[in-house]
Amino acid sequence: MQNVYLDHAATTPMDPEVLEVMTPYFTETFGNPSSIYSFASKSRAAIEKAREQVAVALNALPEEIFFTSSGTEADNWALKGTFEKAKGGHIITTQIEHHAVLYTGEYLEKTGGADVTYLPVDAEGRVRMEDLRAVVTDKTALVSIMFANNEIGTIQPIEEIGRFCRERGILFHTDAVQAAAQVDIDVKALSIDMMSLSAHKMYGPKGTGAFYLRRGLKLENFVHGGGQEKGKRASTENVAGIVGMGVAIEKMKTRLPQEKPRLSALRDRLIDGVLKAIPHAKLNGARGEERLPNNANFSFIGVEGETLLLDLDAKGISASTGSACTSGSLEPSHVLMALGLTHEEAHGSLRLTLGRGTSDAQIDYVLDVLPQIVAKRREMSPIWRA
Repeated sequence: MQNVYLDHAATTPMDPEVLEVMTPYFTETFGNPSSIYSFASKSRAAIEKAREQVAVALNALPEEIFFTSSGTEADNWALKGTFEKAKGGHIITTQIEHHAVLYTGEYLEKTGGADVTYLPVDAEGRVRMEDLRAVVTDKTALVSIMFANNEIGTIQPIEEIGRFCRERGILFHTDAVQAAAQVDIDVKALSIDMMSLSAHKMYGPKGTGAFYLRRGLKLENFVHGGGQEKGKRASTENVAGIVGMGVAIEKMKTRLPQEKPRLSALRDRLIDGVLKAIPHAKLNGARGEERLPNNANFSFIGVEGETLLLDLDAKGISASTGSACTSGSLEPSHVLMALGLTHEEAHGSLRLTLGRGTSDAQIDYVLDVLPQIVAKRREMSPIWRA
């Protein structure tokens, strides 16, 4: 039995070089960045270096990067901050967003009387520009559409959305937590006003994220208390985590030209192999360049996704049925339901997400084991036998 980790969309292992750079900030260079003595200034300098590393990776300016505790926090900041600054206004998002956006939208509806539109998507999870254009009003303050979906990997037409929003004078936020480690992102070329990132999706530490806010834009402060992050996000900085994020995104950017085609080839071999070997298997999401290089998501009629995960785990394969943030939920994936899948199809889903450690041999192993597991479970299923 092999040990095969195919849940990189949930989290990635920390790069040993990232950990090595972080370690001194736990033990030796532990000064509080807000203190004025020279020992503490080393921590401040480390934060500013990381800010520059993140900015360079995104073609942004260092002053446009704010460090957070997570991508979820950055999503909250974008929606809540815009709504408060605009003193209301109309927000447009989609039905397949991460719950960090969906639940924040619902919160603003309930507590602030926000007007939120949740756009439908096509059968591959793609936003239709005609739908977006149809719902924009003169009160629309923000469009928040994720760069690529965390469950099915479909990449949205971000450049077209950004250009449309810029022409209409509407702020555009994108949750790029999944996309940032998989595709090249240029915030200027894509007309992005705000963007959310998370370090642990790109071989960095958990508990650290970043928020890109285009220069000149003003949002309400997210955390009140101290003067950290230009006074917009109070609390003593997670210096080690921030340093780790800076190194992680820099290394990711360097490796991307080689890693993206490698993962794309492995992904396509996995997808083609599963669809060929397993009858009535369905791929969820787009294909080719419109899909994240590391994402494969399937539905298997007659099989419960949770049972499938246990069977795979017994064979040493770690996978998921959808977002790690909702892994304890018995409800079918809201993403798959938005694609038009039935409850049965949504409950029989499997997400396999590849990473730096994924090899051809591991894909071969999955293609050997998975068809056997699905066949066995279907034999036991009264729905399948019927």
